[in-house]
Amino acid sequence: MGAGHEHGHGRPGDGARRALAGALALTLGFMGVEVAVGLWSGSLALLADAGHMANDAVALTLSLVVTWLAARERTTGHTYGFRRAEVIGATVNAVALVVAGLWIGVEAVERLVAPPAIHGEGMLLTAIGGLVVNGLAALLLWRAGGQSMNVRAALLHVLGDALGSVAAIVGGVCVLAFDLPIGDPIASLVIAVLIVAGAVGLLRRVVRVLMQGVPDGIEVGAIEATIQETPGVASVHDLHVWALVPDVPILSAHVVLEADAEATEVVRSVGERLAEAHGVTHSTIQPEREIRHGDLDDALGVPTSKT
Repeated sequence: MGAGHEHGHGRPGDGARRALAGALALTLGFMGVEVAVGLWSGSLALLADAGHMANDAVALTLSLVVTWLAARERTTGHTYGFRRAEVIGATVNAVALVVAGLWIGVEAVERLVAPPAIHGEGMLLTAIGGLVVNGLAALLLWRAGGQSMNVRAALLHVLGDALGSVAAIVGGVCVLAFDLPIGDPIASLVIAVLIVAGAVGLLRRVVRVLMQGVPDGIEVGAIEATIQETPGVASVHDLHVWALVPDVPILSAHVVLEADAEATEVVRSVGERLAEAHGVTHSTIQPEREIRHGDLDDALGVPTSKT
């Protein structure tokens, strides 16, 4: 069996861990401010938002742990390493985002029916502070995210908080400028829809990886043509393409060699062509010789009939 690949499987770098740690520090810091101000002012709204940020802190902590786990070296018990931990972490975070979005939607509908009294000034100032903090955290994660599902899930959490801050700013302006407390739940409904839509999109990508679907951007027909056009290849069959994580596509295939082709050279050439044309650097190619009927009869000792 031949293989054209490197065995590192693209472990995530230190940049992702630093970004997650920075986002977590910002989230915990502002959460502490909200708790302190909320207790001092007696504001339930601030304490509730602090609880929301606590949920984000848990999600970021999970992402940080998962990123550390995914960077571990492979072992004899886990020959692919631990990169799939990213997919598991992204799944948990995506489900949490769906739940959070639905909860925000339900709360918004209840407030539409019975708008509560809102302290516009405190709400507006806190929302502006939250937007700044979440914007900085989102910038850190966006710059380090790459193709990591785990970091993208954490980014969605932070963006959800940032959008929540925008909704709070809109609500605060509606209360202070127009005496319209209904602006807060309407903005919250819009944010809930955006959060759920983003989470569902992430879940679809996660399920595609877990079901070993063909990665986005990979055309199986084009890959088959690339293999088929390689000198020395007569045909290809049992072609499979899946992904360990979205940025690590994996391929296996059986190629039938032409009569005079040298197996090692063909396997090497196929691997190089796949990497150059399709970015598939982890390929396992099984070379086979075409068996003709006469060769099979000779191998089985079947006498050839003569007329």
